[in-house]
Amino acid sequence: MTAILGCIADDFTGATDLAGLLARSGAKVSLRIGVPDGPSADPAPFEVIALKIRTAPAPDAVAQARAALAWLRRAGAERFFWKYCSTFDSTAHGNIGPVAEALLDDLGAAQTIYAPAFPENGRRVFMGTLFVGRQPLAESPMRDHPLTPMRDSDLTRLLTPQVTQGVGLVDRPTVARGPDAVAGALADLAGQGAAHVVMDAVTDEDLRAIATACRDMALLTGGSALAMPLPDLYRADGLLDRDRAPAPGAGVGGGTVVLSGSCSAMTNAQVAAHRDGGAPSYRLDPLALAGDGAGPALDWLAAQDLTRAPLIYATAPPDAVRAAQDRLGAAEAGALVEAALAACAVAARDAGAGRFVVAGGETSGAVTQALGVTRLDIGPEIAPGVPWTFCDSGGRRIALALKSGNFGAETFFADAQATS
Repeated sequence: MTAILGCIADDFTGATDLAGLLARSGAKVSLRIGVPDGPSADPAPFEVIALKIRTAPAPDAVAQARAALAWLRRAGAERFFWKYCSTFDSTAHGNIGPVAEALLDDLGAAQTIYAPAFPENGRRVFMGTLFVGRQPLAESPMRDHPLTPMRDSDLTRLLTPQVTQGVGLVDRPTVARGPDAVAGALADLAGQGAAHVVMDAVTDEDLRAIATACRDMALLTGGSALAMPLPDLYRADGLLDRDRAPAPGAGVGGGTVVLSGSCSAMTNAQVAAHRDGGAPSYRLDPLALAGDGAGPALDWLAAQDLTRAPLIYATAPPDAVRAAQDRLGAAEAGALVEAALAACAVAARDAGAGRFVVAGGETSGAVTQALGVTRLDIGPEIAPGVPWTFCDSGGRRIALALKSGNFGAETFFADAQATS
């Protein structure tokens, strides 16, 4: 078997988001943590490589993405997907555009699309403007993201300084006319030198039209929702069989621990709901971590009943996050929190926890690396874009739910425990 679609994600929660939506099709999906060593003996039809490059220096991000592309090509993939957040999380100079341009160059391709829309989660693009719910991106809580504050809502303006080639837009009226109109607009833009094309999409049907028109492109880029139609399209094209993969969750036992590093508005609400619902909770303070380390948190965790899903969190409102960053520096504050949450994950596993609910992309990366996870099998969805995943760690089978900050309902942590 060879891979049909090779996917590269810029963070760990984004990778599980993409893998979960592809798994809705019933096809086997394999999620790799980092670029694997050596060839794959058993590639899945959909291979997803999770990187941790959203805020990495652009040269490092490009180098890791190119290495991932090379591995996926060796696994047999001929079509590729560069996955980033549906809120287009990036700095003024990358890494969305630089990675896409590097992948285009390696593939010898002339054009790609950018479709971050995820209507099911309230992300829509209209006339190039990205909306989060009813708010333009720059007026949403993403304006105050601690690492990638989004201060412009126009995707063509955001993308232009990140790339060296032309940027264009296929607007909603064109998309609404269907796949042929989309293909024609892309051809026209290619003739005008636009290698990077932002796609309007406000409904799932818009994304289906885009995917249908673009499914044979060497490289697609966007949020995970763009990939949802691809399995059915590949089946119609005879590339993917109709067999369903077996459920991967057998053998997981033990209690649950919830680890939250995200400071998004939704994760703040989810932490409050879990805490107010009676779950034991412990708040990590970056300033205290700088002085005392993770020892107090580990001591607290050791005394907890894991059947009650204890919560350890650094989630805080934007003003509290800024205060810690002003004292310690943004990178140092984040590194202290990630290291503490990773240490708590290992301690919980060693104490018998079998299920780990993790909020935040950077936190998810730190936790999976600390647990020694290299490959995840994708299970049932807890919420749109957030599946349970299953893997081996420390000689036992465990389950991980890796949640992007703004995903899930306020009851997500309880919802995860109710989803097998």
